Amino acid sequence: MNTIYLAGGCFWGLQKFFDQFDGVIRTEVGYANGPDSAPTYQDVCKSSGHAETVLIEFDEDRMSLAGLLRYYFMVIDPVSVNRQGHDVGIQYRTGIYYTDPDMLPVIREICDEEAAEIGAPLAVEVEPLV
Repeated sequence: MNTIYLAGGCFWGLQKFFDQFDGVIRTEVGYANGPDSAPTYQDVCKSSGHAETVLIEFDEDRMSLAGLLRYYFMVIDPVSVNRQGHDVGIQYRTGIYYTDPDMLPVIREICDEEAAEIGAPLAVEVEPLV
């Protein structure tokens, strides 16, 4: 079992999207990579610095990290800063947050592929989960 945290606009839509895939075991919405460990919804709406994020537990034998990230890039605008669709604000930024540094080479590879395909730098944060 592996876990990755993805931010891509409203977390309810992103969660619904990933719940459909074989190999995704569990998803959970929350806030990540901001200054406080337990922000409230009101804090986040007042630009606390957190991102709306979906925890995704997945079975690597049924869904690879690369495959999961390719799906992720299908539903986000990877060059948009602090905005996805009609959702605007720092909490709607895009990000790939990891807890296992061994995932970083795959994350970088997929991000590099996406940037090359788009022909522009990505606005997707790639950072350890805070």
